[in-house]
Amino acid sequence: MCMCVYDKLNELGVELPKMPPKAGVFVFVKEFGHKLAYVSGCGPDINGELFKKGKLGQEITLEEGQEAARNCAVNMLTLIHNHVGDLNKVKNIVKVLGFVASSDTFFEQPKVINGCSEFLENLFGSEIGLGARSAIGTNVLPGNIPVEIELLFELK
Repeated sequence: MCMCVYDKLNELGVELPKMPPKAGVFVFVKEFGHKLAYVSGCGPDINGELFKKGKLGQEITLEEGQEAARNCAVNMLTLIHNHVGDLNKVKNIVKVLGFVASSDTFFEQPKVINGCSEFLENLFGSEIGLGARSAIGTNVLPGNIPVEIELLFELK
């Protein structure tokens, strides 16, 4: 029997945060095609609590980067929950696109984005929770955040 996503969140000790503030002119979630929902990029700040700022390979450790990526995933779950009303309507994680603010000598962006992917796999299971993925290093992200991630969901 499949476990309710909210029960699994509780088991993982995760409470969905408040909606993050908008930092531009856009929508948080845009549905298109046949039951696809694109979720705009989210950073790691949760409920107004600022995550450590900086770049991986400088101010931010790999482990902190993984935590930041997990926080990004939690924020995106809040957005999709707010949009569709029920996380049990998630049929698939189609695509994860992660951006990692990196020093010139940091090359482990995929390991950072694992913080998001592993969390989604633990929450939804491998079949639903693991999608295609890109992990891209960049010189800077808005507000000097270390990680920004966007997701593409397939809905039931």
